[in-house]
Formats: sequence, C-alpha cells, structure tokens
Amino acid sequence: MPNSNEIQLDRRSAIRRLLVSGPAANQQSLVAALRAQGFVATQSSVSRDLREIGAIKTSGGYTLPDAGSVGDDELAQVADLLRDLKSAGPNLLVIRTAIGAAQRVALALDRCEWPEIVGNVGGDDTVFTATAGAAAQRNLISKIGRATSRHW
Repeated sequence: MPNSNEIQLDRRSAIRRLLVSGPAANQQSLVAALRAQGFVATQSSVSRDLREIGAIKTSGGYTLPDAGSVGDDELAQVADLLRDLKSAGPNLLVIRTAIGAAQRVALALDRCEWPEIVGNVGGDDTVFTATAGAAAQRNLISKIGRATSRHW
C-alpha cells in the first residue's frame, strides 16, 4: 500500500499531466478531474500541490510555466562546465564536470524543475542525478543535450 508521500507525488504528477494538456479553469476543476482518475483530492490539497509544482495562475487558468526554456536557460549558463554524462543503470546519471563545478551544475539541474529528475547530489567534479526510470532518464539526457547543444 502506498504511503502518503507516494500518493502526493502521484497526485502532483497527475496534475502536471492535466496542465500539460491545457490550462485548468480553477482548482475545483482540477479536483474533479483528479477524483475522476481515482485520486483523493480537496481544494486545499490541490492548492498546495499547485504551489509545490510551480504552477501559475493566468487569465486562462492554472498552467505550468514554460519549464523547457527555464531549464534550458539554467543549463546553458553552466554548459561549459559539463565534461561527460553516463548512465549508471535505469535510475542514475553520472555527470562529470570541471573540477569544483559539480555543486553549481547540480543546483542548475535542481532549478530546472524537470519532472524527470528525482534529485541531484553534487560533489567536487561529479553529479549523481536520480531519475524515476529508464524512460525518464532518456528524456532527461535529451533535455540536457538540447539545453547544452551537445549530443550525449
């Protein structure tokens, strides 16, 4: 049985998917859509989830910011610090950086807020990036390549 943290993460992923397909007119419409998918949701839980995933309220309703360009900008600033990127199984990327640059690269990845990234740990010249699975890892490698204009 999933714990409350897993349920919350699943609900937030569902909200992201809903917002990717188009803006939500209001929080109550998201509550209804989530309940239709089998999630337990209230207006207050959806409000917290929207805040946590960084959704913004526009004249058209709730939407996600253009995370692609934000992430691209964040990584473009540190692209010259990246040296190599290798998969270490389906859930881990090992990113080599210039000496002393790993924490800066890990922070840039954190700021991207890409859903493929579970978390980052930066050492001196190595960042470990955890992903949710093989598909997420492939998407992340593609995004990093696009943002840094490199082919990994």
